[in-house]
Amino acid sequence: MLSQWECLLKNCGHWHGSFTRFSPGGELLEDTPTLVSLDPINNNKTIYQLVRRFYPDKPPSDLVLQYSNLNKSVLFCENGAFSQGSIQWAPYSEFGSELGLIENDRRLRLVQMFDKDSNLEYMTLIREKLPDSTTPERPGLTIEQLLGRWRGEATTYYTDGRNPTTYETDLKIDRTGGDYLSQELRFGDRCITSQAKIETNRLLFLDNPMTVQILLLPDGASCNTPLHIPPRQPFVLELGWLLSPRLRQRLIRGYDATGKWMGLTFVTESKEVS
Repeated sequence: MLSQWECLLKNCGHWHGSFTRFSPGGELLEDTPTLVSLDPINNNKTIYQLVRRFYPDKPPSDLVLQYSNLNKSVLFCENGAFSQGSIQWAPYSEFGSELGLIENDRRLRLVQMFDKDSNLEYMTLIREKLPDSTTPERPGLTIEQLLGRWRGEATTYYTDGRNPTTYETDLKIDRTGGDYLSQELRFGDRCITSQAKIETNRLLFLDNPMTVQILLLPDGASCNTPLHIPPRQPFVLELGWLLSPRLRQRLIRGYDATGKWMGLTFVTESKEVS
């Protein structure tokens, strides 16, 4: 198994893209072209990172980072997918995370931020490609593309250093008539059923202790998040990426009922032919 540092190195390169900010309801607020470079130095023992934002009416702004180890707020998967962010949710404090998926010469990242009242404040979708990439951006995700049965495999990486666990997944998404759909998810020995209301570019799951939203975004992306985080309730933050009509990846950052970050789950699933 690769070390966390070796998994980080899979993200090295000069990633050209943009930071696109959305309101909680999915309204596009701003779009900023960017360059994010991660260069290994010191015989791959140190990362030199540059985040450059380009503006139409002023010079670019640079953020430079250099680090030789990883802190407790980040976990990497074997293929380079990762998440970093708050390790503990608490009332009256800002809270958020970043989820990142990588597929060959493209990356997709998502930042989800909550205000001090634990309400979803905004999301930033980051679409990036390497300089020589020939992979086109995917179209915006639609409800129809999600419908069907998805079978796959999930691997959970734990914050306490335990060995990862891998298990099969089975997700069924069906339209139940009108503006609603049903979802049944089986993983390990668990089964979760839920119903969502369809609202243009998002799904609202109202039959849980908290209202959960799945927002459909450009480049085949989806953002799964609660609109408000109540106390004493476990929750997840998720990024999905439809790579092709029948292949999807998901990355899930899970918190327990005390608000503690427990781990990161990477899912690869394929859609059955109907």
